[in-house]
Amino acid sequence: MGRRYFGTDGIRGLANKHPMTSEVALKVGMAAGHVFRSGDHRHRVVIGKDTRLSGYMLEAALMSGFTAVGIDVFLLGPMPTPAVAMLTRSLRADLGVMISASHNRFEDNGIKLFDPDGYKLSDETEARIEDLIESDTTPLLARPDRIGRATRVESAQERYIEFAKRTLPRNLRLDGLRIVIDCANGAGYKVAPEALWELGAEVIKIGVGPDGRNINDKCGSTAPNALVDKVREVRADIGIALDGDADRVVIVDEKGQIVDGDQIMAVIAESWHRRGRLAAGGIVATVMSNLGLERYVQSLGLGLARTPVGDRYVVEYMRKHGYNVGGEQSGHIVLSDFITTGDGLVSALQILAVVVSTGKPVSQVCKRFDPLPQILRNVRYAEGKPLEDSRVVKAIDAGRERLGNSGRLVIRPSGTEPVIRVMAEGDNETVVSAVVGDIVDAVQEAARASA
Repeated sequence: MGRRYFGTDGIRGLANKHPMTSEVALKVGMAAGHVFRSGDHRHRVVIGKDTRLSGYMLEAALMSGFTAVGIDVFLLGPMPTPAVAMLTRSLRADLGVMISASHNRFEDNGIKLFDPDGYKLSDETEARIEDLIESDTTPLLARPDRIGRATRVESAQERYIEFAKRTLPRNLRLDGLRIVIDCANGAGYKVAPEALWELGAEVIKIGVGPDGRNINDKCGSTAPNALVDKVREVRADIGIALDGDADRVVIVDEKGQIVDGDQIMAVIAESWHRRGRLAAGGIVATVMSNLGLERYVQSLGLGLARTPVGDRYVVEYMRKHGYNVGGEQSGHIVLSDFITTGDGLVSALQILAVVVSTGKPVSQVCKRFDPLPQILRNVRYAEGKPLEDSRVVKAIDAGRERLGNSGRLVIRPSGTEPVIRVMAEGDNETVVSAVVGDIVDAVQEAARASA
């Protein structure tokens, strides 16, 4: 049976529509609490959230579900996803919960679960939780004397700020740097600016006025134009854009140029390699990372391993093969020496460490390679399996042959909607464009034929 609630990044959907309802959240709390309960000792869960209006509703429902099965709840309030993962371990909780739909608009929300070590749950554990959600939950209820308590952790923000600051090399400070930070009106709106200020930077804040509805609205890492404008306006040294739950980051240099996750990984990989810190002789990226990144790390004598799209797959590969740097072009950067998931603030601090130690401007630090021309197009279809159509197979084979060793072709169906994603990159932009166009035409023709 396929997944009924969990997707590639927890449970997600439109608020107050199945599965993002109070009823489901209540059952998630009961089911997850039961799965992670072992022994007669008091069990605990930490719950964080971003700034969406529906977060209040889901937080209360989850809290009710966990306490009903005898789990003590520690409420963190608005906190970045990586902070929840970190505090799950730090507070010795049995599991952690983040209420967020990441970079989506406020109408959506989601529930992400972390195990006691701060990692996202395995498919097997999620399947057990799904089975319990759909079963009679009455037997899961605790005795009256074993009902859980709920407590708000007043020191959560300070704990995460100190954690983030300690990821910098000893005695390194940001004095003299003018930094603009865009917190997307999301989970990092308090902790990220405060951490930068405590490290000595002059901090200009935008996207720090959440009202429940403006998260990711024309701001943050998915819409960095406001950050670009502000960096130019105040002549800042660097701009930092987080997304709604602060687990991804985009950098803007002093010239107003946007730096994506591929360049960020390149900077960190080279810095850690020179310091003897980089593990496993390379980094982990997804199939969507630019070929320019791969060539660059190879020029350093390092390797680049690729995974399917999704930071979950990046982390799984890193854990299995011993890597400590990985990420996605979108800005999910995972530095497993520090944290178990993407962390936008910690990743930005690693870039700032290179800026401070080299004395070079961000535009020089963050231009490690020239990205190859890369074109991505999405093709929507109504039904059928267009990738199995002979016309599409023929177009894909022809495209790979045209690109040869000087490019890459990635064709994949979306995991969340009826869309085929067609991506090609190579040294010759004209050839890349033609290859993508031919494949898109073939997919559209196949889709029409099956409609």
